[in-house]
Amino acid sequence: MTALPNGLVAGTYNADPSHSTAAFVVRHAGISKVRGTLGLNSATITIGEDVESSTVVAELDATAVSTGSPDRDAHLTSADFWDAEKNPTWTFTSTSVSSDGDDFVVTGDLTINGVTKSVELETEFDGTAVDAYGNPRAGFEAKTEISRKDFGLTWNVALEAGGVLVSDKVKISLDISAIKA
Repeated sequence: MTALPNGLVAGTYNADPSHSTAAFVVRHAGISKVRGTLGLNSATITIGEDVESSTVVAELDATAVSTGSPDRDAHLTSADFWDAEKNPTWTFTSTSVSSDGDDFVVTGDLTINGVTKSVELETEFDGTAVDAYGNPRAGFEAKTEISRKDFGLTWNVALEAGGVLVSDKVKISLDISAIKA
């Protein structure tokens, strides 16, 4: 049993979507990066009396993608990529939590495009605060890297000079401000 980091209190915390971000980065044409965000429907972080008894459940809105290009956003939500009409949400459910000081590894099942794979989120505890309305908050940042192909996301275009238009590796990051229930 690992003690909780200083300042983190056991209980249930719900993500505040207006102060939280779910983002991704993927290499485009081998020379640049495309960045985007997804809508955060919900995230519940249950902090146990010790780190190992903590859990995370989250749901992202795959229809609410924003990359700065409406045409690209429409392509990403099409059947070429994650087919948001059939698979409107991405979900994550933790299966274990371990710690390394104030940092955590949250292992869990990530579902994208109807395909579920185990991933590890490298997670940092950013501290606690009481907001202007008296709500206790906790902040967390998490990141992972996935293979698009693992989730059945195989659309691509070969480039004349070699390589492909969209890299297989996608970096996913979360910046969560959660309010204690």
